[in-house]
Amino acid sequence: MTTPQVAAVLVNYNAGPLLRDALQSIADELSGHEWEAVVVDNASTDASDAAVLSFAPRVRLVRNERNVGFARGVNQAIAQTTAPLVLIMNPDCRLVAGAFATLKIGLERRELCAIVGPRILDPDGSVQGSARGDPDMLTGLFGRTTLIRRVLPGLPISRRNVASEYIVRDGKQHVIVDWLSGACMLARREALLAVHGFDERYFLYWEDADLCRRLRSAGYHVRYVPAALAVHRVGVSTKRVRSAAVRAFHDSAYLYYVTHVAPGGRQHRIARRIRRKAKRMLARVILSTRCWVHLNFPMDRSPRSEAESSG
Repeated sequence: MTTPQVAAVLVNYNAGPLLRDALQSIADELSGHEWEAVVVDNASTDASDAAVLSFAPRVRLVRNERNVGFARGVNQAIAQTTAPLVLIMNPDCRLVAGAFATLKIGLERRELCAIVGPRILDPDGSVQGSARGDPDMLTGLFGRTTLIRRVLPGLPISRRNVASEYIVRDGKQHVIVDWLSGACMLARREALLAVHGFDERYFLYWEDADLCRRLRSAGYHVRYVPAALAVHRVGVSTKRVRSAAVRAFHDSAYLYYVTHVAPGGRQHRIARRIRRKAKRMLARVILSTRCWVHLNFPMDRSPRSEAESSG
């Protein structure tokens, strides 16, 4: 096989038959291209990783003895590939016909574009909130499924926090956004390497927001391409470990907050240092309370949906 143009990377954890569907959609979309794929299996117990055999030798399997998390799994897969373009996709996601070609055009036309993401749909066809504004202290009030944002969807803060719905309504073709969902994104390898890939301190959730923020700090931008479509069945891998997923979401949210919103470093003035500590303490209290509520009063939603309500 000649040098691959595209490398698809997936991190699998008990995705069941959806992993096969994801791989088939990739194979269909990348037909005519030189491509490779790596599936990192994070110690699944449902034998879903056996689906990889149907796509060998294009697709290779890396088995981990334990669940190392999403960010580390993606980095692990990327290290096994060589292609200049990297398609990162969840195993419970599938590409709709024409998605890859549209994403590739959107990425390659702009030299400083590091990542492009498609319009991601729920299985019922509704638009997921996959293009977002940078999270801050108000994100918990104006996230994708919060009551305030549903009641007041036209507020600038509502549009900023969940941009994808409004971009689609406005009919825009390509839009620079703060960050994109890691459920499906096409990236330049050189850009990922420039920022050392995903931050492996994030076990699950918020690693995509962190990655996009660091890429933007390095001079790149990320772009939402609603003409490209993907379908994402939210929460398949986390439904068996709901409590752990809810805790991981809140731990990652706090990590993101202290890294980007209330960072540490040298504080020359006592007042600034006190304000930073107060912000961190408030964030910890709010997130701990929210985590307790979701653990003790679960709603009829997947952990990922709950996470997206404040993301």
